[in-house]
Amino acid sequence: MKFPKRYVIVLLTFICTNVCYIERVGFSIAYTVAADAIGVNQANKGMILSMFYYGYVLSQIPGGWAAQRIGGRRVLLLSFILWSLICGLIPIDPNRITILVLSRLFVGVAQGFIFPAIHTVLAQWVPPQERSRSVSLTTSGMYLGAACGMLFFPSLVKNMGPQSVFFVEAVLGVVWSVIWLKFSSDPPRIDLPKVSIPKVASRDTIKAQAGGVVAPRTVKIPWQRIIFSLPVWAIVVNNFTFHYALYVLMNWLPTYFELGLGLSLQDMGSSKMLPYFNMFIFSNIGGVVADHLITRRILSVTKTRKLLNTIGNACWNCWCWPHWEYSGGSKGFLQGSNKLGNLENSLLCSSIPLYF
Repeated sequence: MKFPKRYVIVLLTFICTNVCYIERVGFSIAYTVAADAIGVNQANKGMILSMFYYGYVLSQIPGGWAAQRIGGRRVLLLSFILWSLICGLIPIDPNRITILVLSRLFVGVAQGFIFPAIHTVLAQWVPPQERSRSVSLTTSGMYLGAACGMLFFPSLVKNMGPQSVFFVEAVLGVVWSVIWLKFSSDPPRIDLPKVSIPKVASRDTIKAQAGGVVAPRTVKIPWQRIIFSLPVWAIVVNNFTFHYALYVLMNWLPTYFELGLGLSLQDMGSSKMLPYFNMFIFSNIGGVVADHLITRRILSVTKTRKLLNTIGNACWNCWCWPHWEYSGGSKGFLQGSNKLGNLENSLLCSSIPLYF
């Protein structure tokens, strides 16, 4: 039985997001250790950690445009090579602020091209009835990558120093780039010129190879309708609130463990990766549930998306607010989990609902 090409593409994009988030978590761990060693204050630390996201937001729309123009496959390859080279060449020295600011800015720009390119690739390769679980699997790579980074990098930093994290990240980026170059391909198109076989046979062959999906022709983007569309803004707000929580967690969790709870990352074992591992598991569950509801026509696509997002946000609020009130605000909330001996349970419960 031949393994469908679209499955290869989905698997490679899953590994892609995995490596990207290994890099992001790895930097926050390595830089936090290096910065704390020389007494960098929290404000300056926050500035360096945030520079990635300034670059990241700048390249989102250009990333989508580039993926449509030259192909998502090429954009992914070029962006991976760029950020991998930066990680491999730039020293992680908290005293060299300008170099760190510029390097994180450019890594953010490079990685900002990745997700628009991934969505372009998946839209071209994956049929609608498989799209929810394919996208869920791909994006769950982010959380598995973050979990792996939290599990392995603290020991690596302790034994080999913060710079070793950059070396590992650069190697992973280069290895993925080589694998992507070898095993990925552009999607077949039905509008290729001068086809030497009959039209009907060509279309059937191409659709079979692409899993029933053919790449759409480029159309004019209705920017005005997009900008003034309420559903679009609902999606924007949803993504903003979700990723704000995710990136605060990702950047400041090492500092919180060290300073808020007085716990060493090396001594915490597997509990420090619980939030991200739960995200990985329940993101895929959400994708399977969504595809089931849609393909069985139990709910429409719109109602399915609304339902799962509402469940996730409602569960998160129901868990978070009582803990906040009980512990007397942010300081008590952070310390209460540790004092009650429920750190693992808190991390487990708080991370499950967010990722539907």
